[in-house]
Amino acid sequence: MRGLYLVTPDWNDTEKLIAATEQAIQGGVTLLQYRHKTASEALRLEQASALLALCRRLQVPLIINDHLDLCERIDADGIHVGGTDASVAEVRASIGKEKIVGASCYGDLQLARDAASVGASYVAFGGFYPSLVKKYEVATSASIITQALSELSLPLCVIGGMTPQNARPLIELGAHSVAAISSVYATSDHRSAAAEFASMFR
Repeated sequence: MRGLYLVTPDWNDTEKLIAATEQAIQGGVTLLQYRHKTASEALRLEQASALLALCRRLQVPLIINDHLDLCERIDADGIHVGGTDASVAEVRASIGKEKIVGASCYGDLQLARDAASVGASYVAFGGFYPSLVKKYEVATSASIITQALSELSLPLCVIGGMTPQNARPLIELGAHSVAAISSVYATSDHRSAAAEFASMFR
């Protein structure tokens, strides 16, 4: 797991979402997470199914945020859980050994240790910077990357207000992937925005 980890915005227009996501994947996305916090169950199923078809065609894994039932229903490639969702142990037991399970660990190394011990595939730290999408109580220190790399053998993802400029020092510290939403979706050229992130991993 290395490169740009793209997370979808809360867009209700499925056609717009698919078009923008396809452009971004062509720019160099290595992993896609479907996240829509306000969608109805029907819209979530519609969008996740459409994204899965796109991801299968372009050979990029699709991760579902939070919704284990949706992940299992469409047979997505994995699930990402946060601090208030089902535990890593619960989702790992439910979806089996082959699927990807990611865990939000915020700025808490103990959460990452715990997630690793019960079968997480990767851990995500952040937010490191002010985000247009998610509100974090405290900014995460970059030092957590060095600490985590010394203890854990899992890929580390960084999230929170990521731009190519402010992600670079975190990648140089050893972050394996960068999660972005607005820096890719809130631009006029989704492909170029994704490519700028992807270029830092070459």
